[in-house]
Amino acid sequence: MNDPVIRVENLGKRYRIGTARERNRTFREAITDMFASPWRFMKSALRKTPAPNEESSDHIWALKNVSFEVNRGEVVGIIGRNGAGKSTLLKILSRITEPTEGRIVMRGRVGSLLEVGTGFHSELTGEENIYLSGTILGMRSSEISRKFDEIVAFAEMEKFINTPVKFYSSGMYMRLAFAVAAHLEPEILLIDEVLAVGDAQFQKKCLGKMDDVAKGGRTVLFVSHNMGVIESLCPRTLQFDEGTLVFQGATKSVINNYLVSHQVNNSLIVDLAARNTINDSSMEIRFHSIWTETLYGELVRQFEMEQPFFICFKYIAHKAIPNALIAVRIETLSGQIIIDSWDSDSLNAEEILPGYYSVRVKVDPQDLHPGHYQISLVAAVHLIRWIDRVDGALRIEITPVSSKQVWRAERNAILARVLKWERTHHDNIATEPSLSNM
Repeated sequence: MNDPVIRVENLGKRYRIGTARERNRTFREAITDMFASPWRFMKSALRKTPAPNEESSDHIWALKNVSFEVNRGEVVGIIGRNGAGKSTLLKILSRITEPTEGRIVMRGRVGSLLEVGTGFHSELTGEENIYLSGTILGMRSSEISRKFDEIVAFAEMEKFINTPVKFYSSGMYMRLAFAVAAHLEPEILLIDEVLAVGDAQFQKKCLGKMDDVAKGGRTVLFVSHNMGVIESLCPRTLQFDEGTLVFQGATKSVINNYLVSHQVNNSLIVDLAARNTINDSSMEIRFHSIWTETLYGELVRQFEMEQPFFICFKYIAHKAIPNALIAVRIETLSGQIIIDSWDSDSLNAEEILPGYYSVRVKVDPQDLHPGHYQISLVAAVHLIRWIDRVDGALRIEITPVSSKQVWRAERNAILARVLKWERTHHDNIATEPSLSNM
């Protein structure tokens, strides 16, 4: 029996882009302008308040004509490329921003996990920040007190809970912030992908917590680029593209549709600066372009197995960013990370200064099976926040050159690494290993 707790009807959200803000006028100035030039005043007022269906070059629709329902107790995934409107949808459902058009009906208390660390203050202790952040996220003081010990234990912060968070490491800050948000108890929980930074062990712990929430009968909307996590947590999924809901249904079918319909840019150099993102100029780091080339500088996207190649890309830093890191990820087309390399692997971790940067990362694909892969780029303050991220920025193909390599591709393993074997023939089976060979 259907019991919808979220109903979205013809939802739309439009943003103004590329225009400078005017200085706020006084009431006296507005009245003077109206009487001095009434016709110009009317035209100016109409221009500043366009109709919802009016098209303009200085506006962009982040969402357009979106309609769907979510029943009580459903766990629904939301997938799509960068700029598809996923995060905008959650912000509207969380009442952080208002829609331009359409209607939303939500039945039940709503909790949002959109950004880890909401409400934290560096001068307050961990304990004080638990109460501050929990209150901002919608928890009552009695709820926080009841869950306080559980939150501290989940974050593994018992020894440091009375220390100001300005003395925490980035990992400690991350653990405590997520622990607070993860212990919300709303009827409807909205989760954006907040676990993309953080150590692998804690990510696994957080995903387990979200799985418990999903199995606890609460209604969950979960945005993620990790198709494996979406498939494991969400029976039903919505696919967004360029602000519209293009497909919905059983998660496996939606993921397959997403991978098939995912537009592939076949140009050798992919322009990343043309991405449709709000407030591009305010981004601290912006990826500009990406390509791959051979050791001899030839631009190609197909490489023979065990043939080294370079991943090359450019980015722009608009201001100095301490502790910023850049990452290159080689992934399967479903989003499973095969290789995850950060610039700190080879370079000194220094402050990124304003300017233009060119990067070359050498890859020895001995671990990659023949097949198709995608390359993603990440800029982040490690364990704290994203700066820029491009999932599936470029696709490449690894091809076999011998029958032996084709056979390796058929193995049921993530990596194609060849291990070194040794074998000795004996006349009989020894009862114990020879100490000389240990």
